[in-house]
Amino acid sequence: MAAAARKSEHLIDRLPKTRGRLEADAPLGAQTWFGTGGHAEILFKPDDRDDLADFLKALPGDIPVKIIGLGSNVLIRDGGMEGIVIRLGRAFANVVSIGLEVHAGAAALDANVARVAQQAGIAGMEFLIGVPGSIGGAIVMNAGAYGSEVKDIFVSAEAVDLKGNVHVVDSNTLAFGYRHSEAPMDWIFTSAVLRGSPGNPDIIEARISDIRAKRDEAQPLKVRTGGSTFKNPPGQKAWELIDRAGCRGLKRGGAMVSVKHCNFLINIGNATAGDIEDLGEEVRHRVKEATGIELQWEIQRLGRKLP
Repeated sequence: MAAAARKSEHLIDRLPKTRGRLEADAPLGAQTWFGTGGHAEILFKPDDRDDLADFLKALPGDIPVKIIGLGSNVLIRDGGMEGIVIRLGRAFANVVSIGLEVHAGAAALDANVARVAQQAGIAGMEFLIGVPGSIGGAIVMNAGAYGSEVKDIFVSAEAVDLKGNVHVVDSNTLAFGYRHSEAPMDWIFTSAVLRGSPGNPDIIEARISDIRAKRDEAQPLKVRTGGSTFKNPPGQKAWELIDRAGCRGLKRGGAMVSVKHCNFLINIGNATAGDIEDLGEEVRHRVKEATGIELQWEIQRLGRKLP
């Protein structure tokens, strides 16, 4: 650990000046919803979009960069992450309504966007109350729930690439698909404009309450989990395939397939990231053997595995 800290401190000396915050050998896994995993060599929290762009323009090209959101659908492997890990903070979390649009920073909670829309009488964003994480991540993966997805409300977004260039894009550029967008891997979304339709705040609130009740009933929300683990294959539901393969309640170390909803892996107290990933791979193997279908990870697995 001391050697890793010294390496991180050496890297900081090579970095551009910033108005934001730089932290060497930063514990990262503990900040994710799984609550486990390794450290970031350097964690960077920019002060605003221009600070992010200026930092990236001046950053030496040999230093790897990765963006993470609120850690809701991320598994940080136990060996941690090399280079710079960027996490957007409060400066990117503002949410305001303008007419039928909601303008949100990329670090704004999906649930906060749903609430602002409800208060402004904007319908169509209720589903975001059931989507864990932030708007930036929701755009990248075209997040969805309860019959709606980001592409249904998306107008435009701003992103910064790893050379510090700012891009403004619409839905045609991102070519949204199921739990997927064509956003370049080196883009960091900083804000978005979303549009709904006119609605009655009371009716919208009732819809939000209904979604929350269904989610509370069906999903393990009061445990350490990264949310939905595998994508639904075409015409299939991942949880049904996992259940059919006999994986409900399956354990590996401190990780377990949720009994309540078996497309959720949970940390039952002392799981390593390796436990969780190995359990997920065991589930994929069993589903493949039982059904012939190969599940694809929805959760992002980042960083280095330990030997």
